[in-house]
Amino acid sequence: MAKGNFGGRLKRERELREVSIEELTKSTRISTRFLEALENEDWDRLPGGVFGHGFVRTIARYLGLDEESLIAEYDLARAESLPAPSLKPEERIPAPPKWIPALAVFALLLALIGLFYAGRYSWRRYVPHRAATRSPSPASSQKQSGTIAASSDLTGDPGSDTALHLAISTSAATRLRVLADGQLLLDAEVPAGETRRFSANQQFEVAAADSSAVLLEMNGKAMPPLGAPGASGKIILTRDDLR
Repeated sequence: MAKGNFGGRLKRERELREVSIEELTKSTRISTRFLEALENEDWDRLPGGVFGHGFVRTIARYLGLDEESLIAEYDLARAESLPAPSLKPEERIPAPPKWIPALAVFALLLALIGLFYAGRYSWRRYVPHRAATRSPSPASSQKQSGTIAASSDLTGDPGSDTALHLAISTSAATRLRVLADGQLLLDAEVPAGETRRFSANQQFEVAAADSSAVLLEMNGKAMPPLGAPGASGKIILTRDDLR
């Protein structure tokens, strides 16, 4: 509704009925000042709320107008005159303190530095360990060399001058006689399950009462039986028997 429509209509309705301001004031007991303010839409001079509605309702009743319709026009005209409500300022989420991102970056840098040094420390420990496992130490090499040399001595190289080593195992009790380089080393009854060991430079001479009860090994190599099973036997072993 354009400004002046409500006040203009109210004035026209009063004049059409040939009712003066003074007569309306006397009949409705509304002051002339308020009646003129309504017709001029001078809202600053008028009370609001129920007082404004009461004035309009009393005037409409006296002039024979529809009370509710006139009150609606009054509310609309007065609402249009009110200033537009100011927009509520946007509520913004407060920004986090500036030190929080800096602290997060600092913590991330510390974590990266810790991972870097942990990786270097692990690698520096791993490299010597890997080298130690892949490359045997001089002590172990010497030990392996000594073991190989000892094995070579035991197996006996036919062309070398190493000593001869004889192992005699018995599966049953029997009498044994052993000479090494012509020297008597054993001449006795040997029970079953025993192993006797002897050394010589040139040869062994072995005799047994029961050939089948004796097993001979020289420098780790099995030697032939002394004789027929159940009978006595005798054998001479030299370096040639290792070939």
